[in-house]
Amino acid sequence: MYPDQPTAPACPDGSGTLPECAPLAVPYVPFQQTGAQKYSQNDALSNGTLFPGLNLPFHMKADAPNAVSGPLGELQALEFVLLELGLYLDTHQGDGEAFSLFQQYAALEKEGREKYESMYGPLFQHAAAGQKNFSSWIKDPWPWAFPEGGKA
Repeated sequence: MYPDQPTAPACPDGSGTLPECAPLAVPYVPFQQTGAQKYSQNDALSNGTLFPGLNLPFHMKADAPNAVSGPLGELQALEFVLLELGLYLDTHQGDGEAFSLFQQYAALEKEGREKYESMYGPLFQHAAAGQKNFSSWIKDPWPWAFPEGGKA
């Protein structure tokens, strides 16, 4: 906005802002609105975005509502929400509510990962550093090979 122009009204979640008087033939990507609505962690993973305003249903996988099931799916949902919030915070550092959510979900993810690894073993190679030996990482079955709801 230029100082002599009135402030534009806030855009809805499905819209972004563009610079005024943008030059012709130069692409711009609208900035996401601050304080945008957010999905729950399970809905975010199923929809492929934390933000309903960024949801593009024509790209949605047919079985996306079933993506989150079992302990590994729940952990993936938490990690997905953390990633989405982190990307949002890259461009909206001043959004205190989003940062508070980021901190809460980071604590939930850490707790969930520790619980999952205590039941099934390390999820990532670097997690083996906290084990008695490296074979805890490479032993079968791999974390994603467990049937939903129990051990292999």
